Parts: sequence; C-alpha cells; structure tokens
Amino acid sequence: MNNRSKDSNFSEITDIKKQKSNSITSILQTSKSAIIASPPPLPFIETTKKNGFKIHGKKDQMLQKDAVYVIKRNDIYHVISENYYYKTEPYYAILRHELEGKSVDPSSSNVLDAYVIPICLERVACAKIPICEWGISQAYVPLPAILYGLNYFATTLDYFVVNDNEKAKDAIKHITNNGKYPFCYQKYPDGAKICTCISIFGKTIGECNIVAEYAQKIYEIFKIPLVKMVFVKLGDIYALSSLSPTRYAQLSESERSLLSAYLSNQEFL
Repeated sequence: MNNRSKDSNFSEITDIKKQKSNSITSILQTSKSAIIASPPPLPFIETTKKNGFKIHGKKDQMLQKDAVYVIKRNDIYHVISENYYYKTEPYYAILRHELEGKSVDPSSSNVLDAYVIPICLERVACAKIPICEWGISQAYVPLPAILYGLNYFATTLDYFVVNDNEKAKDAIKHITNNGKYPFCYQKYPDGAKICTCISIFGKTIGECNIVAEYAQKIYEIFKIPLVKMVFVKLGDIYALSSLSPTRYAQLSESERSLLSAYLSNQEFL
C-alpha cells in the first residue's frame, strides 16, 4: 500500500482536484442565481402499489435512462443517478442543493474524490479496505498493469490492462493525450483477475455479497447510492481498483428491484 500524502506526484493529483474546485467556484459565481432560479427538472418518484408491494417487470418505467432521482430521508436529500462526473446534470443537482443550504448525499467534494483514482484509493485504504498497489507516472509502467488516465477529461470507465510494452505504449499515448498528462498505474499480479460489483446504497446482491462489507464501508465514505466497484481478485483477496458509474440498463433484475425499492420508500435508509 502506498503512502502518498507527502509525495510530489500525489500533490500533483491534489492540484488537479483544486483546479476543478476553482473552476466550480468560477462557474457558480457567474451562474449561481440562474441555477437557483431555474434548476434542471428532477424526476421524483411516484409509484402505484398493489397489496403494499410493487412488482418491477420489463415494462417498469421507474428507472429511465439518464434520469436523476431525488429522495428525502430524515432531512437528507439523496441524489441517485447513473453518473456523477464533474459538470454533469447530477453533479449540478448536488451543487444546487448545497447552495440552497440543504443536506445532500453524495456531496460535490465526495464525487470528485471518488473518481480521481489515487485520492479514492487512499481514502478507502484509511477504512482498512485492501487497495491495488498504485503509482503515478509520465511514461514508466511496471508490467503487467492496469492504467487509468488522470487528465481533466479522464474517466474511470476507460482503463487498460497491459501486458507488454507495445500495448502499454499505445494505452499511455491515449490516456495522457500524447504525453501531456500523467497517468495512474496499478500492478496487476500474475494469476489475478478483474471483478466488478454493483453497490446500491452500500448493499450488494448475489455473488457480490462476498464484498458486502467493503461495499458498506465505501458507501459510508463517499455516500454514492449507485456505483460500480472494480476489484482485482488474487486468491481470496479483493483489492479495490476503482469506482465508476453504471447504467440502469446494466443492473440485474434483482439490483433494479432493490434500487426501485429505495426509490419507492419500500426499502428504508
């Protein structure tokens, strides 16, 4: 596990976050009144129940593509979305609630942290959750490895597993915009494999229950209602590689039912 709190490379990543925060401040100073006066429409949930239970089938319209849902529990507003990336509609929905002085989960700072790999992993490591061994580089990478971009437009959905120098060279060129930005690498041990699990308000279903404890702790850290957890599995150890968005359409039937139960107040927070 890397300790990057005093590392110059880690400071570079912190600067990226600060640049985003400064950009946010500038945007809000020029458009704060517009955001409050004309907020984007947010679809709140209305459901019909039969015998106190709603059955969710293929025709269920509750989880619609790109929809942003807001539920209020115990004076806290929970923003549910497929994606919380910087400058998206869900991100601005969170900011609007914060500007109005409302308690909202996740917070704008937490969603920024969750999708910057080194910051995410270091916060998770503090909760005693295994993480992938990582580093930051401009060119060097130990092989085999998992590569993530760290530039302004980088997404945790866009990662590469590389096993040789040629593949690494091509991947680095792509995620660094021809060497303009650093990237994050994670060691990928021989015999390891990548596993993904969906967390819904910190809960997992089916085979993903093996990382249920991790999912709950990650939710307590970032408060993101819907997130994909990417793990590297080696033997019986699951080490977190990243957190990323997930589409409603990618959820299993059981996961859709669980999320719908939260939205319709059948499952309590």
